[in-house]
Amino acid sequence: MEKPGRIYELLLDYASNNTSIDQINIGLVWTVCKAQGLGLAMSPGVPTRTLPWSGTLAGKTVSELAGWVTDWEPYKATVAMAAINSSLNRYELPAGITLLPTPDNANLVVFEHFLPRLYGKKVAIVGRYPGIERYTELLDLSILERQPVHHDFPDPACEFILPDADWVFLTASSITNKTFPRLAELAQHATTVLMGPTVPWLPELHNFAIDYLAGIEVVDPEKLYQTVAEGGGVRIFDNAVRFRIVELTPANSMEWLKSRIAQDYMERQRLSRAMEQWYSTGRKGRFPEFEQFNHVTTRLSRMDSSFKSLWDSHSA
Repeated sequence: MEKPGRIYELLLDYASNNTSIDQINIGLVWTVCKAQGLGLAMSPGVPTRTLPWSGTLAGKTVSELAGWVTDWEPYKATVAMAAINSSLNRYELPAGITLLPTPDNANLVVFEHFLPRLYGKKVAIVGRYPGIERYTELLDLSILERQPVHHDFPDPACEFILPDADWVFLTASSITNKTFPRLAELAQHATTVLMGPTVPWLPELHNFAIDYLAGIEVVDPEKLYQTVAEGGGVRIFDNAVRFRIVELTPANSMEWLKSRIAQDYMERQRLSRAMEQWYSTGRKGRFPEFEQFNHVTTRLSRMDSSFKSLWDSHSA
């Protein structure tokens, strides 16, 4: 398994750009960032009246806010995660299966998709999803929740339940609250689905023993922003977003990485030409986009290493 901080290094790699933030909206359930695209993260469950930075975020860069992802203050980490996802969403989404919503359980379509494979298996769900109780009579199901209700298990039970599970559905808000590294480690022998609107579209998540991503694709940006701003929770699944399932097989991950590498290589070439032109005019100051050039170069190196690792293991 990767070291615990690795996931945050990757997130910061992909969010290292100077695009300005247009708007941040911290809704009751979701936080949305509008920059290159829209990025979502689940809002903290604890209300507050004293955010010292309110009114100062619009106009900051994605990189500035992304740096908060390692902060232990939940609102700062949530804003960072939404900003990072807005940056990641500038890339073309990976090949996968788009799940169409159903009238009465649009937020549960991921479980419906996998349901035939879950019968007779030990299933653990990290995070309580509205309506999830409909499966308690059908499956050998354990639900872990930070604020347990009904028959949920509290956080510490993960140490006992996840290592014995056959399937684990892991909320991506675990990345924001810093529990992801340990939960992924505990679930490494299960078939693990990282899910929810907070999912970052990272091909490198295969390195954390994640087998499937169940993230979102935005189908109506204006409706999504409005629904979040008006306090919507599961309502975003009605007509603003769709779940997309991506299986992180070695072949799929390599194809996804190749696409990302190609996009970033083109960006590096553009920056390289711009830098050459900058200095050819006799300017002596540092190239204005040097930091971005450096970030793209670093990201390419890491993606190349990840691709090589996959290639070596897949070809062995």
